Amino acid sequence: MRMLISVRKKMPAKAKPLDADGLWNYALKILGGRGYSIAQMRTRLKARAAEPGDVAGVLTRLKQFGYLNDKRFAESFAASRRDNHAQGRFRVLRDLRQKQVAPVVAEQAVSEIYRGTDEYTLAEEYLTRKFRRINLPEYLAEPKHLASAYRKLRLAGFSTSVVGRLLKQHATEPELVDRMEDEDVSSPEV
Repeated sequence: MRMLISVRKKMPAKAKPLDADGLWNYALKILGGRGYSIAQMRTRLKARAAEPGDVAGVLTRLKQFGYLNDKRFAESFAASRRDNHAQGRFRVLRDLRQKQVAPVVAEQAVSEIYRGTDEYTLAEEYLTRKFRRINLPEYLAEPKHLASAYRKLRLAGFSTSVVGRLLKQHATEPELVDRMEDEDVSSPEV
């Protein structure tokens, strides 16, 4: 007979609310780990603030000292995604919007970072990295794998024209890529 043992999990204690000085120290601590947009920081600080009015003061100080700057954050984020992850501009824009960066700031940063970048070469680099241990022409000969590669490239933020052109080079049946492009035209880029 099997006995069930109940293990009571300890719930983490809710963090105690912080005063203005505590919020400042908390903000510096989390900024030491990674960058945050102003809206993300505001959300984090509101969750920890004893007095909601303290959040605005801490945010103002962070901006004055140059610790928070959405333009610099967006440019750094976009450059990192382009250089380290070989992601396309549409993916980076979408991710910046999720991080609550103003659309105008995000668009300007991405345009500046991706200026002079060949999207086709970037997509090729992405495809090569994702399928590095696979013989691409052989793998993409199967329609389901071709469709999978198409979706991966689109989710990585590359335009339909670049994805289609790249996959046609490797596909044994380029007309399948044409059909995928036709079906994908109705979906928005971002």
